[in-house]
Amino acid sequence: MLGCSQRALRDDIERRLHGRAEVTVRESGGGAVLTGPWLVSVSVVVPPQHPWVCNGLIDSYRHLGQLHVAALKEFGVVARALPPQELARAHEASAVSSVNWACFGGLSPWELVNAEGRKLVGLAQRRCRTGVLLVAGTLVGPVDWALLCDAMGHPQHEPLLRHGTVDAQEMAGGLIGPERLAAVLTQWLERQLLSSRSSAWRPS
Repeated sequence: MLGCSQRALRDDIERRLHGRAEVTVRESGGGAVLTGPWLVSVSVVVPPQHPWVCNGLIDSYRHLGQLHVAALKEFGVVARALPPQELARAHEASAVSSVNWACFGGLSPWELVNAEGRKLVGLAQRRCRTGVLLVAGTLVGPVDWALLCDAMGHPQHEPLLRHGTVDAQEMAGGLIGPERLAAVLTQWLERQLLSSRSSAWRPS
């Protein structure tokens, strides 16, 4: 799945894939993502006045990132959402900071990392006059990074992505079903969105 700014790459990628995977373009920004049973994705649309998104572009990621921290703890996955003030230092230490074409090839504020700074959850958004789309993707299990790198024409980046990322099962030391993780994330989203609506936001 390509970010909206990568739309022009679609034909070249499809030629390299030779039918091994389907290429789609999402509405949010960010880099390419290889979807499959190793990824649980969340999409949330809120109005521009909602407290999650009304304080600017960077802060709009904070609530969704922190929600993922709480939800993943239920599976024994201890991660943290990267605050903006730590971003520069995290980039210097990251193995994937040069892989700018991949969603998991860089770090943005409030994305989730483990204690070593390996990326676990990526975030993206799209803003328009009537609402804001927030998107998160969690690596649940091992990813076929070689397939993604070959498709994008950068096979040399496979070891960087493999060493610079981590999946939830590796952190938990056991199997995590993507369906179960999706259900838990849905429960957290329902609770938090309803709570923020009732306590801090009123439709205009």
